[in-house]
Amino acid sequence: MNSMNDNGVVAGPASGRTSHAHRLRGLVGTGFIATLAAMVATTLAAALAQAVGVDFEVPVGGETIPLPGFAVVTGFFSVVGIVIAAALLRWSARPAERFVWTAVSLTAISLAPPLLSGANTATTTALLGLHLVPATVMIPTLARSLRTRTD
Repeated sequence: MNSMNDNGVVAGPASGRTSHAHRLRGLVGTGFIATLAAMVATTLAAALAQAVGVDFEVPVGGETIPLPGFAVVTGFFSVVGIVIAAALLRWSARPAERFVWTAVSLTAISLAPPLLSGANTATTTALLGLHLVPATVMIPTLARSLRTRTD
């Protein structure tokens, strides 16, 4: 039951903690939907690259990256992005701005391994593109979600 104090302020079950939990649930829900979309988009892009002849063979160990591996790695790092966004929602005065800077920086760093892998040009180019596919899904979605939860 809500009650009104002398200042006309309603006090009741809707506290700051409840509001924060609601914002966090919304962010995480949006993030998981975006994660699934990023996983599908990246796996489809990798399948398309394979269809046009990219072998995804990495010289170190002579292994070929399997198609499901793209979905797993995309899912893992997308969840890391959700955790970063949630932390910034909790502890930053400007979470959306900080998230974009952090995520873009981490995406740029993630481009180094394909460039250093020693793979052929087609594989390197495809891997670079496949790092950008989930970033184009996750970064704007989480940034938009952070903005709507802090405005």
